[in-house]
Amino acid sequence: MSLLAIVLISAVCLVIAYRVYGSILARLLKLDDSQVTPAVEMRDDLDYQPIEPKFLMSQHFSAIAAAGPIAGPIIAGLWFGWLPALIWIIVGSIVIGGVHDFTALVASIRHGARSIAEVVREHMSRRSYVLFLLFVWIALVYIIVAFTDLVAGSFVGVRKLEDGQTEVTGAGIATSSMLYLALPVVMGLLLRYTRLTVGWATLIFLPLVGVSIWIGQEFPLDLQSMFGLSEVQAVKLWSVLLLAYCFVASLVPLWLLLQPRGHLGGYFLYAALAAGMIGILLGGYPIQYDSFIGWRAENGEPLVPILFITIACGACSGFHCLIASGTTSKQLARESDAKAIGYGAMLLEGMVAVISLCCVMIITKEAAKGQQPNYIYAAGLGKFLEVLGVPVAAGICFGLLAFTTFVYDTLDVCTRLGRFIVQELTGLSGAAGRWFGTAITATVPAYFLINTPVDAMGKAQPAWKVFWPLFGASNQLLAALALIGITVWLWRTYRAAWVWMVMLPGTAFMYIMSAWALLRFIRDGFVDETTRAVSLTSNPVPWVALVLVALALMLLVEAVLVFIKPRSPQQPNEIPVPA
Repeated sequence: MSLLAIVLISAVCLVIAYRVYGSILARLLKLDDSQVTPAVEMRDDLDYQPIEPKFLMSQHFSAIAAAGPIAGPIIAGLWFGWLPALIWIIVGSIVIGGVHDFTALVASIRHGARSIAEVVREHMSRRSYVLFLLFVWIALVYIIVAFTDLVAGSFVGVRKLEDGQTEVTGAGIATSSMLYLALPVVMGLLLRYTRLTVGWATLIFLPLVGVSIWIGQEFPLDLQSMFGLSEVQAVKLWSVLLLAYCFVASLVPLWLLLQPRGHLGGYFLYAALAAGMIGILLGGYPIQYDSFIGWRAENGEPLVPILFITIACGACSGFHCLIASGTTSKQLARESDAKAIGYGAMLLEGMVAVISLCCVMIITKEAAKGQQPNYIYAAGLGKFLEVLGVPVAAGICFGLLAFTTFVYDTLDVCTRLGRFIVQELTGLSGAAGRWFGTAITATVPAYFLINTPVDAMGKAQPAWKVFWPLFGASNQLLAALALIGITVWLWRTYRAAWVWMVMLPGTAFMYIMSAWALLRFIRDGFVDETTRAVSLTSNPVPWVALVLVALALMLLVEAVLVFIKPRSPQQPNEIPVPA
C-alpha cells in the first residue's frame, strides 16, 4: 500500500465518522440552538465572549493539538511500527477521543460553562471533586514538563541537512518563536482599540508568521553563545524562560494573547496539515519504515498497554476536556457549534497524527536513530514542502515552528488551568490567589526541568523522554476519569441505554490501559528486575504513578457508589436539557 493511499483512506474514515457518528451523537445529546449558551448569557468580554465557530475552531484546535499528536505517533511508530499506531489513531479518535471531547463540551455548556471537575462535584460528591482536581493538577504539571523540554530542546544546537552543508539553527527557531509570540499581542491590541476587523487582521498577521521563519535564521537568538553555556545548560535556561512566559501569559486577559494567538496558530497549523497532505499527494514517497516491529519494542516496552498511552493526544486526551470546559465552552455561541468544535477538532487532530506518522514511514530505521520526534516531524514536512519548490531548510524551519506553535497554546492554557485549580483547592481569590496559583503551577515543573532527570537505569536523559510515558498514562487516565463523570451526568439526565453503549466501552478501555501502564511504572521503579527486591527510589516517576493510581481508584469507587446508592431527594435537580 502506498503512502498516499494510507492518507486518503484515513481522511475518508474521519470524514465519514464526522458526518455519520458525529450527527448521531448530536441527536442523542439533543443540541438545540434555541438554548442560550453561557457565552451569550454571561458575556463579560473577559472570560465569556461568544465568537464565530470558524474562529473558535482555530483557537480550540490550536489549544488541544499540542506536541501530543506529533511526538506521540512518531515515538509509537518508531517503537512498534506504523500499522498498529495508525489503527489506534483512527479507531481511538473516532470512538473514544471524539466522544470524550464532544460530551465534555456539551456537559460544560449545560452546566453554565463550568469545568468537568464541577460537573463531577454536582453529580458525584465533594470528595470526588477534590480527588479529580488533584489528579488534574498533577497531570497538568507533567504536561508542562514534557512539552517545555521538547520546545526548549529545539532552541539550541545546529542540524546539518542531508547535503552536509545546509544548516538549520535552533537559535533561529528561537527567534522565530519569539516573534510568533509578539505578533498576537500586537494583533490583540489592534483588534481591541482600533477598527481593524478579524478578517483583515488575519490577512495582515498570518503572512508575518511566515516572515518570522526567514527572520529567525538570519538573526538567531543564541543564548548558548551569548552566555557561554553548554547545550544542556542552554536547554535549562530556555525552559526557565518558557515557564516565565507561561506565568505572564496565564494572567493576562484572553483578548490580549490567547484568542489572537489561538486564531493565528490555528490557521498556521492548518497550513502545516495542508503542506503534509499536498506533499504526500504529489511526492510519491515510498514507505521505508517497518509496518509492524513486534509485540515488544527494541527497548523492551510491550505494545499493550504502552502503545495506547504513548500516542496520547493523537487518539484520545484527557487534557482536551480541560480546554473544552475551561475556555472553549465560555466562547461557544450556539449549541450546534459543539459538533464541529468538540467532535470535529478531535478528528482533525487525528489527521495531524496521521501526517506525523507519515514522517516516520518515509525514513529508515538507521535514519531515525538518535533523532528527537520534533525534528523527525520537521524533516518530514521539509520533504513534503520540497515538492512545492520550498527549500528543505525553510521547510524544516516551518515544521519546527509549527511544532512550537502547537505547544505554546497548551503551555499557557495548562498554567492558567493549574492556577484555577490551586485557587479552588486553597480558597484564595483575587490578585493574591491568581499570583499564588500561577506561581505554584509554574514552579513545580521548573524543579523537574532544572534538575537533570534519569531513566530507570540511572542514566541522564532529556526531561521529555523520562516523563513522556508518565504524561501519556496520566493524560489517558484523566480522559477515563472525565468520561466516568460525564457518564454519571448523562445517565442521570437521560436514563437511556445509549449512554452505556456510547460511553462505557471507551471509558473502561482507557481506564484499564492507563492504570496498567502506571502500575508497570510503579513496579519498574520500586522492584529490582534481577533480584525482585523492593526498595525506595529517588526517581519521581514511580512515586507520581503511585499517587495517580491511588486517586484514580478512589474516584472509581466514588462513581460505583453513585450508581449503586439510591439518589437522595435533597440533591438538586440536574440542569434541564432540551426536550
